[in-house]
Amino acid sequence: MREGETGRLRLLTGLVLFLAAGSVTWAATQLAIPSATEWLYLVIAAGLVAVGTACSTPVRIRTQLGLNASSAAILLTTIVVPTGWAVLCAAAGVLFARIVVRHRGGSLHKALHNSGKDILAATAAACAVMVAGVHPFRDGDLLAQPWTTYLLALPLAAAAFAAVEHIVTPATVALATGRSWAQVWRTDLDVRLLVDVAGMVLAGAALGLIALDPRLMIAMPLAQLVLYLVYMHRLHLRAERATWEQLAAATDALNGLDLSGVLRTAAQGAVAVFNARQAQIELWDVEPCRLVRASAQAVLYDGPSGQAPPPAELTASRFLGGRDGSAIGVLRLALPSTMVGAAQGREESTLRAFAASLTTAILNARAYAELTEQRDRHALDARRDPLTGLENRRALLDRLGAPQQEPGSGTRALALVDLNRFKEVNDTLGHAFGDQLLVELGGRLRAAAHDNGAVVARLGGDEFAIVLDNLPAPATAIHRARRILDCLREPVGLAGMQITVQASAGIALASPGVSAGELLRRADVAMYQAKRASVSIVDYQHGRDTADHRQLSLGGELARAVAEGEFTVRFQPIVDLGSGEAVAAEALTRWQHPRHGVLLPKQWLPIVERSDLLAAFTARVLRQALLGLREWRSAGFDLAVALNVSPHSLLDPAFPTMVLDELRAHRLDPSALVLELAETTSVGQLHAVERVLTGLRRAGVRFALDDFGTGHSSLSVVSEVPVHELKIDRTFTAAMRTSPQAEAAVRSTVELGRSLGLTVVAEGVETADQRQALWELGCTAGQGHLFGRAMKAGELLEALRDGVGGVRGSLAASLHHGATVIALRNRPPA
Repeated sequence: MREGETGRLRLLTGLVLFLAAGSVTWAATQLAIPSATEWLYLVIAAGLVAVGTACSTPVRIRTQLGLNASSAAILLTTIVVPTGWAVLCAAAGVLFARIVVRHRGGSLHKALHNSGKDILAATAAACAVMVAGVHPFRDGDLLAQPWTTYLLALPLAAAAFAAVEHIVTPATVALATGRSWAQVWRTDLDVRLLVDVAGMVLAGAALGLIALDPRLMIAMPLAQLVLYLVYMHRLHLRAERATWEQLAAATDALNGLDLSGVLRTAAQGAVAVFNARQAQIELWDVEPCRLVRASAQAVLYDGPSGQAPPPAELTASRFLGGRDGSAIGVLRLALPSTMVGAAQGREESTLRAFAASLTTAILNARAYAELTEQRDRHALDARRDPLTGLENRRALLDRLGAPQQEPGSGTRALALVDLNRFKEVNDTLGHAFGDQLLVELGGRLRAAAHDNGAVVARLGGDEFAIVLDNLPAPATAIHRARRILDCLREPVGLAGMQITVQASAGIALASPGVSAGELLRRADVAMYQAKRASVSIVDYQHGRDTADHRQLSLGGELARAVAEGEFTVRFQPIVDLGSGEAVAAEALTRWQHPRHGVLLPKQWLPIVERSDLLAAFTARVLRQALLGLREWRSAGFDLAVALNVSPHSLLDPAFPTMVLDELRAHRLDPSALVLELAETTSVGQLHAVERVLTGLRRAGVRFALDDFGTGHSSLSVVSEVPVHELKIDRTFTAAMRTSPQAEAAVRSTVELGRSLGLTVVAEGVETADQRQALWELGCTAGQGHLFGRAMKAGELLEALRDGVGGVRGSLAASLHHGATVIALRNRPPA
């Protein structure tokens, strides 16, 4: 409490006591000597007031607000006892209860203030009764007036009593807490009005008992106790609910914040939850110790604790414990003077819960900060060459894919630099000295590029790339690149020798429609031309590109083709060789080129795999395949769809998420998707993508090994990488009738699949003889022109509906007419 507030509160207390003393003096002038029986009533009345006051315990609901349960006793006293004696009985009972009974080391100032307030309220009620025309003790009778008089007097007395309570008590709390009188008055107004009404009703009931027998006044204390207990129970329930709701809101606000946000929010939240004038949080496990102090209006201080200004008087505290049980700091509160020493029971539990939540939030904020730092560091490492600290290939491709910092201000060029005869340095001096040379030259290139407004990246080995942005004209690209490369001319001291380094560079200019991957390829072509010509630098010329010009043209059109949906999917059915029923379909991608017509994958797939559009291409193809699959399944055909996937896609960490997201978007079970891996993929490549394969396999996606038998490591691939299907290459299917070696390869593949529990699918089934021979060897599934060429999803659906021989879903006649064929797939060996 600030000094000004303390002074005003003391002035208010003095005023209340002065008016109370005046009320008692006035009451003394109104006294008449009572009879012996009336003396008994006076003593009982004073006792009732004392009991009622003793039962009036202040209860804090967000604020320390005293609600008086003695109103019934005082109202009854003012009605059945003459005005002067009513004030004196009330004063005697109140002073006895508050000062003699209740004052045990507490504040005498507070006891006197509340006693004066109750005496003023009793005086107001007594005057209201007198105005209503009630004259107690008339003719020795307690209730001598008509009942209508009491029905008027009781509400008037209750209103007068409540008016004093509702004016003085909020004013006192407002001065003690610094809040406005209106704000305090509105706090729990419904409960206080309910207690006022209950006191009036209780006083009325007591009047009824007295009308029957005045000695029944003795039962009044019991009724007061019941009222008090009901009132206390209601307030405690409300206090519990309000406190925990506010605590929950304050602790929820701590989630998802950084450490500074947690400390600042918690400090202001503690002020609101505990109605403190100030709250401060001090952390001890940082250097220097940090302190955050706040009031209800703002954060007052955030900095080293040793430099903090003096706080308000801190009257409550709670340690903040670390994960190992040690204290990492402390939460301190400056509670109002009316609440000092009140942090017990529920308040202590609330403080403990708030401190625990704050500790958790601090630890979580620190853990999140550490994770964020690690993520940023890993992200930086993923884009930096660990040896030279330059950008790596990934960062280079991202930079080339992004627009220039000053769009429209010039031309962009890419120079690819290769160090000549670097291998000789490694072979002669060793790799350690080779690395030293790369670090030195990388530093020179970085400094020279910075001076010329360029950026350098290391692609690996002895290859560097230089990105030149905002060139005023294309012709300046070679000139600026040559200036940067001049930094390599100065000899490098290495192993006691001076080594002169020469480099060859190729430059390619960026243009609309040319992807980052294609720009890099063009610079690479120019760089090798410079090497062959033994010159330092060569710019890329389309006419000198030894690569296929049509492929070059297709590479430049890839971005448009992917964006405009020129890649379409056709489906070739896979059937059960015995029953002829379709069990799956393989998605085959075609490029519907606006000028060249339909292009097969062998004409463009290598270009896609070398480009940075592979991820977008794969997503589009997968989406078309899943749309077809959903169409068939919606029509009642329980097929699967197989899709070839490039090994380059499996190197993309985002690939599994993309696949599973698409499956969820199309509401398809992952087991309905078969991803076909090229058998020519090496075991080493598959090991590199094992995490991707494992994640998809666990989700339920199946894998097939395509073109089995055409690679150099068929058995090792099957043993190292678990798959669900083996696909026999079409070359073996075509030759199995004429070549014993081809038939043996098919037979061994079928036996291998059976022993491993794998499905075996034969590709290129063109004739009924081939189908029969494969079935006799034990191959259960096949695909080829015998069953259907690649077709659109809707065309395949129509073929499935039409069926063969009246059997829906059948694309070929059964091999066993009049019999039911049961395919025993994946049967374990006997």
